[in-house]
Amino acid sequence: MEDDEAIATSLEAGLSAEGHDVTRVPDGASALTARDFDLMLLDVGLPDIDGFDVCRRVRTTSQVPIIMLTARADEIDRVVGLESGADDYVAKPFSLRELVARIKAVSRRQSSELEATETRVGNMIIDHSRRTVTIAGREVSLTAKEFDLLAYVAREPEVVHRRLAIMESVWDTEWFGSTKTLDAHVASLRKKLGDPRWIEAVRGVGFRLVVPA
Repeated sequence: MEDDEAIATSLEAGLSAEGHDVTRVPDGASALTARDFDLMLLDVGLPDIDGFDVCRRVRTTSQVPIIMLTARADEIDRVVGLESGADDYVAKPFSLRELVARIKAVSRRQSSELEATETRVGNMIIDHSRRTVTIAGREVSLTAKEFDLLAYVAREPEVVHRRLAIMESVWDTEWFGSTKTLDAHVASLRKKLGDPRWIEAVRGVGFRLVVPA
């Protein structure tokens, strides 16, 4: 979904040539009613609904990968996009080759998550196919990115995961600048897990998942 007709036409032709089945919709309202798609390219500047808001609404019902496209290159806009639930954020101008690479990376990560069925750490069970988390039988309600973050650090409990490695894996992008969005997600995740000791911060390095003593 791209608000510039020339760019939208070029993207449709380029992605079709790469073997993708492309469906264009004219605005945010149409995107919210779209069905049966494997990935969404979402422009921030839409004629009716702000792209960030569209992303948030889609995330309430679907975990489909979302890549946001925008002319806004400021870090704050990138952070807002990722915190809205986007899997990646591409600033204009960009090449078709870069976009195709981003699409492959996002799709590859989703496929690898679906291949893994379940991860157990202490009394925590992470069901990757259903994207649910339970602790001692209690289901924990998480956002898409909170689940992705937890699933990532749970791959290797007790191992310290570096901040940039987490950002680049969970958000599927080469990250430059502040990692404050990671801190915000960790803080929210700790609260929802019911015990902040589940995720331990290693100062100046990153985070690790541990079973609370």
